Amino acid sequence: MLSTLELRHIIESALRPLSCECRVDQSGSLQALIFEPVSGRVELLVTGISTASLNCNRAIGKLIAEIQEDLETTHGQRPTLRIG
Repeated sequence: MLSTLELRHIIESALRPLSCECRVDQSGSLQALIFEPVSGRVELLVTGISTASLNCNRAIGKLIAEIQEDLETTHGQRPTLRIG
């Protein structure tokens, strides 16, 4: 299993050119705040991400694809998928 630090790096890097800050909340779940880097405008906040479910590249890729889909649906933005 990847460390929280590694998960954060993968997710944050994959959502560029938008900025992403991943944090572990009080319940131990991951939350991802995705925002426009210049203006700081929040594009999406994803909460309650189970780190236990992110145990392989496929699961991480699926999460990133779901976040990208949400971004595209709500804002018409879809960053290029980058894993690793």
